[in-house]
Amino acid sequence: MNCRGFGDGSVYVLGVPEGDTIYRAAAALRAALIGKSTLSFETTSDFGVRPQIGSVIERVDSSGKHLEIGWDDGTVLHTHLRMNGSWNLFRAGETWHRQSTQARVVISVPGWDAACFDAPIMETYRAHDYYWHPGLGRLGPDLAKSPVNIDDCVYRMDRFCEQGDTVAETLLDHRVARGVGNVFKSEILWACGVHPATRMGAIDDDQRAFLIATSARLLQANLDRVERVTVAGVTGGLAVYGRYRKPCPRCHEAIEVAQHGENARVTYWCPGCQLYLPMPDEEQPVATSRGSGPKWFTLRADRSDRAYRLDPEPIADPARPHR
Repeated sequence: MNCRGFGDGSVYVLGVPEGDTIYRAAAALRAALIGKSTLSFETTSDFGVRPQIGSVIERVDSSGKHLEIGWDDGTVLHTHLRMNGSWNLFRAGETWHRQSTQARVVISVPGWDAACFDAPIMETYRAHDYYWHPGLGRLGPDLAKSPVNIDDCVYRMDRFCEQGDTVAETLLDHRVARGVGNVFKSEILWACGVHPATRMGAIDDDQRAFLIATSARLLQANLDRVERVTVAGVTGGLAVYGRYRKPCPRCHEAIEVAQHGENARVTYWCPGCQLYLPMPDEEQPVATSRGSGPKWFTLRADRSDRAYRLDPEPIADPARPHR
């Protein structure tokens, strides 16, 4: 998802929303809305709380895929774009590229109209009610914002995730941390050399911390980019996502893709250098690495010769091309 402009000056957000692109969308909305009085607030939803006409927009914040707009009267609009939602900015009086009746909410301020289309979650609440909000009150740290409390994320993995949950599902759990979407999920697991089907019970706290640190590094490195880049020297900038059957930039095995998890999200991985780590009670690995593996990980067995784990070494420079 990118923030782009039309020739007429309007701005729109498109593609699959993730933490880095929601961050940029919030920046565009912030520049247009903050400090301005509300001329109108129109919605197709039956909100119980609405900003007063004339109230001033004080903040626009992003947290993972969540985007919030706050007014000086205490009203907060919370949206979650999920897969298809988008925020659009139009200059006052210009022709929209979509029908205004299709917008779930339209906020008008002097000079601009901000419209949200197709967001599956949209609600308002009073600012003082934040910590009683059934979802927002327990969201994990935003990995797109530095510094990240990695220890808190590791604690949340233990609190909210089952031992049998996969690492791919856990990276998308916003109770653990916010910002990782489906694209970055695949890229992070490739960067760490971990097979997406590895269970949380197979990795220890140090390895969990490494997953979070890698997630934060990749997200923050892309905050100011229009196109995502997780590995240099690869057409399109991505190591595995969208590259089914193409060679892995690290070991040259053909990249695989499958639907994974409760919501059947598409996941890409390399069977050559992303290692499956079995649970301690598994007799042997379900899948093994056919390649040499990432240079910053080594595979070893514990005393039972049945449980395998990754030992992190210093991570390579993310800007350095992988051959």
